[in-house]
Amino acid sequence: MSKLTDVPKRILIGRALRSDRLGETLLPKRVALPVFASDPLSSVAYAPGEVLLVLSIAGLSAYHFSPWIAAAVVVLMFTVVASYRQNVRAYPSGGGDYEVANTNLGPRAGLTVASALLVDYVLTVAVSISSGIENLGSAVPFVVENKVACAIGVIVLLTLMNLRGVKESGTLFAIPTYVFVAGVFTMIAWGTFRGVVLGDEMRAPTADYEIKPEHPGLAGFALVFLLLRAFSSGCAALTGVEAISNGVPAFRKPKSKNAATTLAMMGLLAVTMFCGIIALAAATDVRMAENPAKDLIHDGVPLGADYVQDPVISQVAEAVFGHGSFLFMILAAATALVLFLAANTAYNGFPLLGSILAQDRYLPRQLHTRGDRLAFSNGIVLLAGAAGLLVWVYGADSTRLIQLYIVGVFVSFTLSQTGMVRHWNRLLTTEKDQAKRRHMIRSRAINTFGAFFTGLVLVVVLVTKFTHGAWVALLGMCIFYATMTAIRKHYDRVAEEIAAPEAPSDDSVRPSRVHSVVLISKIHRPALRALGYAKLMRSDTLEALSVNVDPAETKALRAEWERRGIDVPLKVLDSPYREVTRPVIEYVKSLRNESPRDVVSVIIPEYVVGHWYEHLLHNQSALRLKGRLLFTPGVMVTSVPYQLQSSEVAKKRARKRQDWTAPGSVRRGPAERTKESSTHT
Repeated sequence: MSKLTDVPKRILIGRALRSDRLGETLLPKRVALPVFASDPLSSVAYAPGEVLLVLSIAGLSAYHFSPWIAAAVVVLMFTVVASYRQNVRAYPSGGGDYEVANTNLGPRAGLTVASALLVDYVLTVAVSISSGIENLGSAVPFVVENKVACAIGVIVLLTLMNLRGVKESGTLFAIPTYVFVAGVFTMIAWGTFRGVVLGDEMRAPTADYEIKPEHPGLAGFALVFLLLRAFSSGCAALTGVEAISNGVPAFRKPKSKNAATTLAMMGLLAVTMFCGIIALAAATDVRMAENPAKDLIHDGVPLGADYVQDPVISQVAEAVFGHGSFLFMILAAATALVLFLAANTAYNGFPLLGSILAQDRYLPRQLHTRGDRLAFSNGIVLLAGAAGLLVWVYGADSTRLIQLYIVGVFVSFTLSQTGMVRHWNRLLTTEKDQAKRRHMIRSRAINTFGAFFTGLVLVVVLVTKFTHGAWVALLGMCIFYATMTAIRKHYDRVAEEIAAPEAPSDDSVRPSRVHSVVLISKIHRPALRALGYAKLMRSDTLEALSVNVDPAETKALRAEWERRGIDVPLKVLDSPYREVTRPVIEYVKSLRNESPRDVVSVIIPEYVVGHWYEHLLHNQSALRLKGRLLFTPGVMVTSVPYQLQSSEVAKKRARKRQDWTAPGSVRRGPAERTKESSTHT
């Protein structure tokens, strides 16, 4: 069975990598940009649409506010990027926002940030993939008709790619990300040229539609609230910025400098694309509505339930390039791909953060270990499962999912920047060098403004989005916080209980005597081997123990025992209800009660089979008994295995597997090669 599962495993995720090859998975900037920044870069595919969707509530007249909202998002983006450039230089270990908050604001703040980030990473996968399915659906109707199945299929594919390792997945993701960026810039440049130089009239496919406002004539506080809600939706363009600060260890040296440069490149590209798409959407008269079936009107008639609303970027591309044109199809495919791959930001951030939290004993230790390909495999699988569940529950609807978004991002932004302010304050109290002090004061000013601005946006997001789904994200954060707190308490309690005391204790004092008990059901080879082993142990007291379930079998056992002249006393326990486990447990406990300072050693003979189906033919009473005895203080349990012929066959299969060549390993070279040989090759 192991060999059968090993073949598909190696085909899907590749051969295992030695631990000393971890350095080979580190990323140069050209690969790190699509790996860590694909989320904020791809968000320009849905963030402009979310702005227009909210403004449509007040009707078409509210669309003229979109440039001002875009300007506010740009200011916020530059503020956050500048702030995080300070973070990656001060904390290059990969803890990111969690480490900053935990170090400077205390464990509770750190745990709050960790909870927010974990929720945000799950939502990043769900939103990006759902949006990618919708964008692909504008060109391939089958995809949007089977949204949930296609979205979950993409999650499975991304999971397998990430299980292969960050460098390989990063190389695969670089091409579509760069094609998408080039496509958007080409669209912006060509659209500007057509509109400004050639004077062409470019019209989106929805340009002739009218919008029926849900709340016409909004003014005063209601209008301000609507604009704030539109701004909070546009802030989706900032999601994923924090992933670079969490992924600094994955960069090549100099890590901090490369991460800071990648941040600046990402911010500049994202801002330019976001503003360009907003401007072209206004120029081509794109129309969007939260409920397009009822609120979009054509020739005085609502479009109806059959109408599928295409994303803003698809409508703009159709207006600029023409429907069905080569460039339109390329951009549609690249947009869908980069949205799928934007989830890779979370696939790199979630497992790494999970590993750090596991190391700090806030999550199970299994999340701290690397898999065959030196990736944090358990964290990757956990993220995929959570995102798949969200996609299924919300029907892969990006508009519904995005209402849950943003909250966690700005919680981590705000606490992280507040922690950085305290970080600089602490350093300034001891730093005497004037040049370094000036640098620290400038950095503190940047982080102070960042903390204020992101805190303000957090309040706006909470107020405007709470009833629209943000409460679900807050509930998820609370669940993560409570779970991690409980896990930490458990680990602390276990560590306290098992800590070795300085003074002598009962655990270090030798027991007065050892009372050995060999469990016997009938006389066979495994039983004789167990008796021989027990005699070798030179216990103070040794006896064989059997349970009377069938009187005829017990009588035959006594007769055989006497006939063979076995020099170990045989004790038989009565069991009126034909139980085996309970009489043994009660007898062992009675021995402990009579002599609390004695140790009882229970020796269990077992025979080992080689096929999985053979286990189904045995009652596994030894396994159940061992499970119960583990909870009995002062009792040691020893298994004496007796290998049957089928297990010898299994052993031969195992030896063959050691010499077996995995698919592709001849081409790639042996997995056990040394560092020196890999250097020479």
